[in-house]
Amino acid sequence: MEKVPVVSLSKTSIVLNNVARQKIDSGRIELAFDRDTHTIRIKAVDEGGIEMKKTKVFGKGFFNHFGITRRGKFEAKYEPEEKAIYANLLH
Repeated sequence: MEKVPVVSLSKTSIVLNNVARQKIDSGRIELAFDRDTHTIRIKAVDEGGIEMKKTKVFGKGFFNHFGITRRGKFEAKYEPEEKAIYANLLH
């Protein structure tokens, strides 16, 4: 069975499993949220963005800005052409 990227949301942070971290393959990321589909995008960036500490990103401000209250583990989809992971919070 192929291992899948998983994004975990806690009260204050976003944690990527090792599969997700390897797919992103960057120390800096950009976060985005689509309110219509309830999907978080985590995209690798060369400059700017947020520094990722090992597998964790401080996400409290991001959660507050978008009103994200869901917690738990969410299977994610990797889009190689975008160097981005998408985690739908409705599933």
